[in-house]
Amino acid sequence: MLNDNHNIGYVHVYTGNGKGKTTAAAGLALRAAGAGKKVFIGQFVKGKPYSENEIIRNRIPEITVCQYGRGCFIYNEPTAEDIAAAKRGLEDVRQKMNSGAFEVMILDEINIATFYRLISAEEVLTLIREKPSGLELVLTGRYASAEVTEAADLVTEMTEVKHYYSRGIEAREGIEY
Repeated sequence: MLNDNHNIGYVHVYTGNGKGKTTAAAGLALRAAGAGKKVFIGQFVKGKPYSENEIIRNRIPEITVCQYGRGCFIYNEPTAEDIAAAKRGLEDVRQKMNSGAFEVMILDEINIATFYRLISAEEVLTLIREKPSGLELVLTGRYASAEVTEAADLVTEMTEVKHYYSRGIEAREGIEY
């Protein structure tokens, strides 16, 4: 029997070194859209084309995607422009969150954005505290801060047991991006 908590929005964190955090969030977005919910996906750090965004933009009007990155700086230090993009993204997310237009918000790689100090963990905690009660909020990315995981209602850690990257296999379109 289902309880009466279906109108409550919870905070999810998908973190860890294993593959599948963004994929899990995309699956949740697809499920929510299939149920007629309006979904927002804000991708922090990411600024390149990703295959899931193509199908979403062209065929799933219930899902809106915005990118708040300029590429992928992970192999270098973030620049002032990377920080500014993340700050603009955070403000855009705050406006969208308070607009009431979305029932599910996914902040993809926001944990990476905090780890690299593009935005602070305190700013993410403020978003969590300001979250409207009916909004489901999903935060993805490696290195979720202890404070954010403590504030979340659900935390899933993806653990890498084995990965073909270690054999030199590069990311493949349609599978990793």
